[in-house]
Amino acid sequence: MKSSQSKRVSVDDLEALVRAALSRAGMAPDNVGPVAATIVACERDGVKSHGILRLAGFVHSLKIGWADGTARPAITSETASLLSVDARNGFAQVALDVATPRLLAMAEASGVAVLLTRNSHHFAALWPDIEPFAARGLVALTCVNSKKRMAAWGGGRPVTGTNAIAFATPRPGHPPLVWDQSSSVLSQGDVLLAANEGRAVAPGVGCDAFGQPTTSASDILDGGALLPFGGSKGASLAVMVEILAAALTGGRFGFEDQSPAGPTTTSFGGQFLLLINPGRAQSGFDERVSVLVAAILDAGASRLPGDRRYRQRRISAAEGIDVDAPAYASLLSLAGRSGGAVAQTGGQVS
Repeated sequence: MKSSQSKRVSVDDLEALVRAALSRAGMAPDNVGPVAATIVACERDGVKSHGILRLAGFVHSLKIGWADGTARPAITSETASLLSVDARNGFAQVALDVATPRLLAMAEASGVAVLLTRNSHHFAALWPDIEPFAARGLVALTCVNSKKRMAAWGGGRPVTGTNAIAFATPRPGHPPLVWDQSSSVLSQGDVLLAANEGRAVAPGVGCDAFGQPTTSASDILDGGALLPFGGSKGASLAVMVEILAAALTGGRFGFEDQSPAGPTTTSFGGQFLLLINPGRAQSGFDERVSVLVAAILDAGASRLPGDRRYRQRRISAAEGIDVDAPAYASLLSLAGRSGGAVAQTGGQVS
């Protein structure tokens, strides 16, 4: 339901504003599309922690020269099933866009495709990167490492990133089953959202700059550290991501990040992506996935990963995206629009 303190914006209009903001900050026309699409997808699907909230970080990083919005990725090595790409201080979404045709050909020919991306910035959700591959019938796994924000194995200072991991698989007769999660109890985006709204976070989410437990989102962001979910288990996953997305790609570890201080600059690291063509593995894959999902639902699961996003996506397509007033004002400012109203019907910017 639309709040009186929000604006209803069509998906196309939101994308136009996000594109304008990125272009105004210096991103090249060929690079704007993949980055804007990710931001808009998150806002469209109700993932506010990775939508418009992140746009200011992209813009700030571009304006201060921390990230290069004009960089075009370079393929540095290629085998029958492995592709290495140097993003050249550009964005991981652009590198993925450039690599996708080759990856699809590899997965078709050999059954497996691996993408190793280094020197890239990723400041958004991961599921938009891989859902399209699952929609094409491929199983996908990806992860990115980020600037140090999380303590590991009982430590009190950040050493790894929150290091998100996402997985997607085709699901016959339904949208892909997709999950996307950070290695921390809460993602950095959720903590940033709480800080912006003046809310406390739950106990166990993070510690302050002195290593003491805190529920203050601001204290966690200001020199503190997020904590791994499941204790040592989350820390183990975060370290695995550092190996796959930094050591294997040739990127920087989270503790080697040299980004300017503050929570709203993009992380400079790497991305690992694995694609598997199930048709090259064995017949009956689709049926086996259906059997598994049916068993999960029969056991009482109330929903599957991605269900809420798909539901919100349908609402956004039909009714427009509900954007709160401060976020909309920020979007207009970043896009260089001094005003502009949003019609209450039809969701068009006028």
